[in-house]
Amino acid sequence: MQTRILQINEDSLNESRKIIMNGGAVAFPTETVYGLGANAYDNTAVENIFKIKGRPCDNPLIVHVHNEYDILSLVSYVPEYAKLLAKAYLPGPLTMVYKSNGKVSPAVSCGLDTLAIRVPSHKEAQKFLKYIDLPIAAPSANVSKHVSPVTAEHVFSDLDGRIEIILDGGKCEGGIESTVVDCTSDIPLILRSGLITREMIARVVGDCGEYSVKEGEKVRSPGMKYKHYSPLCRTMLFDYNEKKRAEEKYAECILEGVNAYILCDDATAKSIKAEKVLNLGKTETEIASNLYFKLREGENIAELIIAIAPEKQDGVMAGVMNRLTKACKN
Repeated sequence: MQTRILQINEDSLNESRKIIMNGGAVAFPTETVYGLGANAYDNTAVENIFKIKGRPCDNPLIVHVHNEYDILSLVSYVPEYAKLLAKAYLPGPLTMVYKSNGKVSPAVSCGLDTLAIRVPSHKEAQKFLKYIDLPIAAPSANVSKHVSPVTAEHVFSDLDGRIEIILDGGKCEGGIESTVVDCTSDIPLILRSGLITREMIARVVGDCGEYSVKEGEKVRSPGMKYKHYSPLCRTMLFDYNEKKRAEEKYAECILEGVNAYILCDDATAKSIKAEKVLNLGKTETEIASNLYFKLREGENIAELIIAIAPEKQDGVMAGVMNRLTKACKN
């Protein structure tokens, strides 16, 4: 199968629709990462996503819809606080989990009675979703457990020969996956941290909890289980308070002939002695936006990435730390 990267226009959207309607998958941009989308009503098409990625069959998918789509055609109930969150933050990097009405393929939620729905704000994603006008089940468009893709070229690197079309929407500005919130309880519960923070949610609805997976329990959201976001080279993660140790490890590696790079924010980069640095940027937004891009860059030039955690670890940085910890997990 030949994989093509196409600019988003009438011709490429028409081709994409034919592929989706025939049970195939298409990679498309969002404001967070690129997604690998298929018709959420088509069980065979959804199962094929898992095969293309090599994704574990107990790791649920998120359904993407355009901003005019009636989600009540997919779920049984939308609580009042979810409506307030939707008004405040959608379209945007927020996924909400509801009780499913059973209309989509059971493979989407891996047999759970819930459904995760997202309305991306990326203009080209909206064009794609409106053109297809179906709920599109889509995980990140990469090989399972690898660093999520934030450019069309990243998708091509992972999925060349596995899919026909990659719709090119440029570099994803958000850089990490959406926040996932369980909306089946009395208050929203964060299942996966992201760009919409716990504080932002509580500001709108008054309260917000965080959910932790219990031993033996089925995961309720992507990103709650397994090693994720991992570059192909070796990795090490040091806490911010251990940056001196990280600096020493880097120097030791260089002396031993190991091609090591330090991954850190701009403030840390300026405070350590290291020539080879993958600089994530200054602000929370920059750091989130650059995380996967720099991890992908690092795997192409380094034998070892020595990551130093940022000093600030709440707000958006909670999502960054979630990804960074999983990326460097042994």
